[in-house]
Amino acid sequence: MAVRIVTDSTCDLSADLVKEFGLAVIPLNIIMGDTSYRDGQDITQKELFQWSDANKATPKTSAPDLGLVEDFLKPFMDAGDEVVYLGIGEALSSTAQTIRLAAEDLGYENIHVIDSANLSTGIGLQVLRACDYAKQGMSGAEIVKRIEEARGRVRASFCIDTMTYLHRGGRCGAVAALLGAAFMIKPMIAVKDGKMGVAKKYRGKISKVLKEYAKDLEPELRNAETDRVFITHTASDETAQEIADYVASLGIFEHVYITRAGCVISSHCGPGTLGVLFYSK
Repeated sequence: MAVRIVTDSTCDLSADLVKEFGLAVIPLNIIMGDTSYRDGQDITQKELFQWSDANKATPKTSAPDLGLVEDFLKPFMDAGDEVVYLGIGEALSSTAQTIRLAAEDLGYENIHVIDSANLSTGIGLQVLRACDYAKQGMSGAEIVKRIEEARGRVRASFCIDTMTYLHRGGRCGAVAALLGAAFMIKPMIAVKDGKMGVAKKYRGKISKVLKEYAKDLEPELRNAETDRVFITHTASDETAQEIADYVASLGIFEHVYITRAGCVISSHCGPGTLGVLFYSK
């Protein structure tokens, strides 16, 4: 019996990493006007931003349809595989509950659902760790135990260039968005206990702010687990590479991965966003 690691499109792992680690990825939905798209399959980040700016609105997002999840899981059940699902945090989406309902409908008992209490590559870090454990021959139950024990040590934060998308999505008020634009405030959003909050505020151009943000993280980075770190972004490739080069220059991590945020995450954070995500010791 194989142990299969399943995630969803909010993990923001690159296609190369999905292939390398043999992951199965369930897409969430992006709803733009009257049309629904599958995250990571039917729409690009660029197309999402173009639509959002043209319509002065943030696309809606939703958990995958129950029928799609059942169709997704059935081949694993038929093969007798044990599944460990790790996706978007349960305080942020009903996706995990949809996985449970699909498993119940199918009578699929050999499936484990973990609340990542995170988003983006804050999930991705846990997913790749679960893959490492599966390759070591651990059972699903042992993988769940180890992932949950380390869950509180995931450090996930992002610097946001514009508060417009947060405002459009109802995550900050009009006055806050207006003041943010007027004073060039760039909030640092951090995930804690499965919820997002403002951890710090920077001022100035985003190119300067991101360098300051990365340097402010250095004490935490020096106390990080050394296997991997993610630079996940909706910024320019040049900006992401510059921050990745700085992180790599610290000589801490074996792997420094750059990934683009998927459309679910992008719809809330907007363009110009960048995060540095890792496990603390």
